[in-house]
Amino acid sequence: MRGWVKVAPFNSPTDSVLRSCSRWWFEGGGTVEIERAKLHGASLVCKPRGSDDRDDALAFRGREIFVSRADFPRGDPAEFYWIDLVGCRVSNRDGVALGTVTSVEDYGAHPLLRLDDGEGGERMIPFVSTWIVSVDLAGRAIVADWQPDY
Repeated sequence: MRGWVKVAPFNSPTDSVLRSCSRWWFEGGGTVEIERAKLHGASLVCKPRGSDDRDDALAFRGREIFVSRADFPRGDPAEFYWIDLVGCRVSNRDGVALGTVTSVEDYGAHPLLRLDDGEGGERMIPFVSTWIVSVDLAGRAIVADWQPDY
């Protein structure tokens, strides 16, 4: 597997959008065409064009990969890309502002919305249907069945 690069995606390699992307962008500039991507055991490996040996592959070590949004597969209406939730305002059913989503984190049980409450504090809300009433990506708003004192 000369010139192949092992990739550590943020999600399961089986579900990674990197498996279907034909071009990667790098922080600070630069792009590379991807000839092929495949699962290799529990990992994802990719063959960048022009990467023909170990030394070429090492040039990619430690670099963060970016991909075009156009390469993302379409999801079901009730599915959301986490990056789309960042920046959404969250309020409860009574219209009380709870904060703005700064990240979505997953520690195994379910995803958590991490909110900046606007007053220097943070709040975390489970991103599950039990607590999330609605998500309006166009309006950048999420309604949660949550109280400010939780």
